[in-house]
Amino acid sequence: MVVEKVLTDEEVNRIFRALADATRRDIVRRTLVAEVSVSQLADSYDMSFAAVQKHVAVLEEARLVTKEPRGRERMVRGEPGRIRQAQRLLDQFEQLWRSRIDRLDALLGENEQVGDEHPEIARPEIPRPENEHSANERPENEHSEIEKG
Repeated sequence: MVVEKVLTDEEVNRIFRALADATRRDIVRRTLVAEVSVSQLADSYDMSFAAVQKHVAVLEEARLVTKEPRGRERMVRGEPGRIRQAQRLLDQFEQLWRSRIDRLDALLGENEQVGDEHPEIARPEIPRPENEHSANERPENEHSEIEKG
């Protein structure tokens, strides 16, 4: 049985702050596919080596990647377990919103049912201004150019 640690608010903030940047999301994608050196990553972006190192450090702090020395290189590898934790958190938010939408749908359905059973409570028709007409009704003196031709 695997017991997963619940993320603290600080950890959640680090994860989503790290993923808020497009370059860092791309680094995570690349490093989930294969280990990549920081030098290889730096060659892939139009920024300095130091800037890429800072992006990797932010991802490492959020535990979305790990960096380990291999000879003279620093290899970066994505952490799928951490991504799964973030996904589960997003799934919880999705469930919360879906349940709210379901409750709203149920309330709207009850209101429609009440309107059908009690026409006196039905929605009142809102009168249109005199110069406004629906698509199907047009005063007899208004004809399109096609009808005139």
